[in-house]
Parts: sequence; structure tokens; C-alpha cells
Amino acid sequence: MLLPSPWTPRLARIEASAAERLARALADDIVEGRLAGGDRLPAHRDLADRLQIGLGSVTRAYALLERRGLTRSVRGRGTFVASQQAQAGEDIDLSSNAPPAAISARVLARTLTGIARSIDTDHFNFYAPPQGHLEHRRVLARWLQTLGLNVEPDHMVLTSSARQALSLAFDLVCRPRGRLLTERITYPGAIALARRKGCALQGLAIDAQGLLPQALADALEGIPAAEGKVVYLTPTLHNPTTATMGAERRQAIVDICRSAGAWIIEDGVYAACLPDHASLAHLATLAPEITLHVNGLSKSLGPGLQVGMLVLPASLGGAAVELVQEMSMAPSALSCAVIDEWLSHGVVASLQADLRHEAQRRCRLAASHLASHLSGSGLVLHPEAYNAWLPMEREAAGRLVSAAAALGLKLTDPGSLMVDPQEQASGLRICLGAPRFDALDGALAQLARLLTAVP
Repeated sequence: MLLPSPWTPRLARIEASAAERLARALADDIVEGRLAGGDRLPAHRDLADRLQIGLGSVTRAYALLERRGLTRSVRGRGTFVASQQAQAGEDIDLSSNAPPAAISARVLARTLTGIARSIDTDHFNFYAPPQGHLEHRRVLARWLQTLGLNVEPDHMVLTSSARQALSLAFDLVCRPRGRLLTERITYPGAIALARRKGCALQGLAIDAQGLLPQALADALEGIPAAEGKVVYLTPTLHNPTTATMGAERRQAIVDICRSAGAWIIEDGVYAACLPDHASLAHLATLAPEITLHVNGLSKSLGPGLQVGMLVLPASLGGAAVELVQEMSMAPSALSCAVIDEWLSHGVVASLQADLRHEAQRRCRLAASHLASHLSGSGLVLHPEAYNAWLPMEREAAGRLVSAAAALGLKLTDPGSLMVDPQEQASGLRICLGAPRFDALDGALAQLARLLTAVP
């Protein structure tokens, strides 16, 4: 006799098909621990009758869950919750702006089985060209096209990470000891890279949409042409403030840079996180002749997919190949094969939908813990971002980071986000993606109490 299922049937309260509502309800209960590994799910027909939905809807929902690796089906016995691995370590990392874990062992196993039937052994037996294998560039161009960016494979260099692509972009257009303009608070990795390369960083004023056009225009006017003019910015889900530029702001930025003869380095690593990403034109689409577009897969699909892309103006293609000629930056052939397999079988779209849903759940969790404690504080929560942003003075943020560390909570050093080390206006970046959901729940409860206690 089969054991009954412990799950109480329900449909998620979202605007979607019955299959998607059922899959979402089950996925939430599995991820949040209300269903444990090995728990049996209700039989298809019984569940359809109890929820008053079609049998086909239940079948599709169960197929979605198995594709995510959340369940496993056993012939003759039914469908069961797949075992979830516990996260090792006691400290909870709220400093790494990584997406939530969405790639399960079962998804990966099916992917590797599919790759084994079609992979090109030449990609393992021979070195890649400086730009990366043409076939891989075509695959990644297809992926960028899903984000609304049409790219010729010949205008792209592949790297082993988005950060490596950013480093190459700096090398191509930033002159030795030249000035680099950017948001006054920005991605710590870009600040560290620019300083290591000897760039003179200048931070510019920002608002709720990111970089202010007038501040950019004034700064560019003060730079002699001989010094070179370069602007680095993140127009979509800016790290750490989560700001996203509207269409009018993007066009204004492009017009100012074109008029001033400035290069733009566009960081687009979070563009795939927005459900309507294609509705906002990339700067590389608005001004392809002056824009170097940096992108990668680690923020869009998972940190283990270390593939970066640098989309170049046609005028810089030769210089880029020359730079990488002696030191290939090409990504793993296996990672490129994975994304090809996923694009061909619809896994990419499914993973991105799962990641957006998980980001939204974590944003709601952060709001439930922090918003009531921080009313009027300026706390910024974006439903598709992997972090929250709490503006505050640098000294106060530093005290909170130290106090949190004593509780086993790791937060980002506020100084690493600031272009001007002397500036006082800073903030606290609270990353929501890396911990397991139950660990994040406890960490945010601790942080809320800390924010109340520490002046």
C-alpha cells in the first residue's frame, strides 16, 4: 500500500496557467522546507479532482518540477520530493551578490547526457582562437539575442568570466593613468580592477535611475581630449543600488558620450534578471560604435557557469584580438556546450523564470523582516535584484558590518563600493541570493534586530 502524501493541495496566487500555479505552489513548499526529501506527492488524478483542474495540468506541473530537479518519479510508485543537500558552514554570507541556486543535480545530469551525444571533440583537442571558437560565439550571440542585443559573432570576444571581459574592456580603451568616469557608488570588482590598472577613477552623482546626465556632461567637458574619455556604468539593476535607467535616461547618456567623443563600457550582467529586459534598449544597441558591452552567465544562470562576453565596436576588433593573442581568455568548452544544450531545449528560459521567482520571494522576505524596522530609512528593494540597498553614512555602515560579523553574518565592506574613499555618503549592501532560504530567513531576523540596536 502506498503512503499518503503529506501535502495539502493548493494553487499559487499568480496570474498563470493551472499547471504553472500548481508547480509554483509545490516548488515554494519544497524550497521552504514544508515538504522534505522523500515525501510523496499526490497521485495525478486525485490531485486534479481535488483542485478541480485538468489531469494534463497536473502532468505538466510535475514535469516542470522534475525538470528543475525538485522531484523524481519512480515507475509504479509515484512522484517524490528530491533530497536537498544542506549548505555547509556556520557563517551566513550576505556579501556575495550571487543568484539563488537553481541548477539541480538532476538537471545537470540530464544536460551532460545530452551533451555527450553531440559535443565536438575538436574543442577539447585543440586550442581555441583568441576570440573563442566561432561555434561558441554563435551560441552566445543567440543567448544575447534573447536579451534584446543583436550581435555579430565576429564582434565578440569570449572570456572565462564577465570580470575578465571587463578587464579586457579597460585594457582596450583606458589609457595609462587616464581618467575613468563611473557612478560614485558602484560594483566593487570594477573599482578594484580600475585601481589595479592605474586608472584615475572619478565618481559621479546618481539618483534613483542611476548616473545623472548633467553630472556626466560636466565631467566629460573637463577632460582634455588627449587624456581619453571613458565611462563605465551599469544601466540595468545597478550593483549595489539596484537602479535601472529608463529609456529617456539611456538615450541622454548615449547622446552626451557621442558628442564628447567618449567610450562607454556597459556592464550588462544583470540585464537578464528583468522579465521585460527586451523593452529597454542596451546602450550597445543605441550606440554600437562607441559602446563595449560586458556580459556573462554567472549572474543570469548560475555562478558555476564561468563564461564571459565582450561585445565590441567594429573599430576595436583587431586591437582586441591582438591583446588576447598571447594569453587566451576563452571559456571552458564544456560550459559553452551546456548553454548550447539549454538554449536548444528551453532550459535557459525555465531557469531564468525560476531565478526571477526566487529573487521575488527573497525580496518579500527581506521586506517582511526589514521594512518595519527601517521605515523612512530609504531601504531599496527591487523584486528582481539579488540584493537590498540601505543608504547610510560610511562610518555607521562600517559599525554594522563589524557587529554583524560577530553574529556570523558576513556583509560587504562599504568602502569597497565607493569610488572616493573620503566620501561619507555610503550604504549597506545586503545580498539575498547566496544563502539557502531558511538560513536567509534567520539571518534577516538577526540583522533586523541589529539594525534596531545599533545607532
